[in-house]
Formats: sequence, structure tokens, C-alpha cells
Amino acid sequence: MIVVVATLVIKPGSVEALRAPAAACIAATRAEQGCIAYDLFHSMTDAEKLVFVEKWETREALTAHSRQPHLAAWREASAPHLVSRTIEIVHPERIEEF
Repeated sequence: MIVVVATLVIKPGSVEALRAPAAACIAATRAEQGCIAYDLFHSMTDAEKLVFVEKWETREALTAHSRQPHLAAWREASAPHLVSRTIEIVHPERIEEF
């Protein structure tokens, strides 16, 4: 199993605009083969910080996820609202950072 932690910093006031696109992406992703868990959290101390926490059976399942149309739709919808994005992929033996 691998865990992904994707931290997004968004522009002030963007949460409502991202709610529906995020919900659609989350629902579709949870149905993907190899997805164990896929959740989005909103920081209680920083209104502009969102964190996706994902669990995948394999790195290959995560790679397949990156090619899905619902993820492309999420990226397109969120792009105008993003300030920054950090992605950490935690493997049992190492951490990949993007």
C-alpha cells in the first residue's frame, strides 16, 4: 500500500467554487480499481489549505488514476484557484515529493 498526501493552498474565497468539482472527482476516484481511500480535508486553522489523503494498493493504481478524465476535470476546475500544490507519495521504503 502507498499513501499520497497532496496539500493545496488556494486563493482566498475559493472553497465554494471547488466544492462541486472536488466532490465529483472524489466519488469517481473511490470507484477506481486499487483505490483504498480518497478523502479531502479542509484545514481548521488555515482557510486556504486543503489536503487530499489517498491510499492506493499499488503505485501502478496511482499512475492509472493520474490518467483518469475525472482527475483532469478536477485539475482544470481547480487551476484558477491554486496558489501552490505539494504532493508526497509515501512508499514503505521511501517518499516521493513533487
